[in-house]
Amino acid sequence: MLWLLKMNKRHGTCIVVGASSGIGIAIARRLALQGRKVALLARREVELQAMAAQIDDSIGRSLARAYVHDVCKLDEAEPLFARIEQELGPVDELYYAAGVMPLVRIDEFDLAKDQLQVMVHALGCMAWCNAAARRFLQRKAGCIVGISSVAQDRGRIGRPGYNASKAAMDTYLEGLRNRLWRHGVQVTTIRPGFVETPMTAGLALKGAISADRAAQLILHARDRRKAIVYVPGKWRLIMFVIRCIPSVLFRRLSI
Repeated sequence: MLWLLKMNKRHGTCIVVGASSGIGIAIARRLALQGRKVALLARREVELQAMAAQIDDSIGRSLARAYVHDVCKLDEAEPLFARIEQELGPVDELYYAAGVMPLVRIDEFDLAKDQLQVMVHALGCMAWCNAAARRFLQRKAGCIVGISSVAQDRGRIGRPGYNASKAAMDTYLEGLRNRLWRHGVQVTTIRPGFVETPMTAGLALKGAISADRAAQLILHARDRRKAIVYVPGKWRLIMFVIRCIPSVLFRRLSI
């Protein structure tokens, strides 16, 4: 039960980027319930402040702090990371859960939407993970968890920009993991399948799990120091089958 001992030793501050709704706020809530100080980051100030207050009220302690931040403003990551450590103490866990999924028609090729997704999923992730990696490398400890997607496994007809931006994020996290593991720093990539969040509202996703259940599985993967985790686990097999479909057939599918 070595992983339980590691979990019990966790005591530093956590940063959750993309914490105003969905998986991000569910992770932040569970971290606070574990007694961790949590910095909640997102663009929407009203929702973010409300979530931080709700978390503190539910546990009867002041552990959640809201920081308004747009991940597309890449230059803000480093100074904001430093400010959080100054105000809440050393950070030992970073969760990057920011995500966007704009509606894209089948006959639409919108560079602005593609650019937004690359900024949020890839470059925003790089900015925050780089800021964490510099500190964690120096301390020879720390944990980075990136919320990617099963969508990164193939280029699909519906959302090429989303697939590509998540694939870039996924590959970056792999490279970061390979660079940092020998220094005692954990990097875990999460590939969620169908999860009920405001971003997926109205998509009628059969078999979707709740954001809280996803958060539970994500923190379990963190405790077990997993490298890549499909959430829930059945998606590992599903995506294996999808990856095995030849391109000449895959291009004919509507997924």
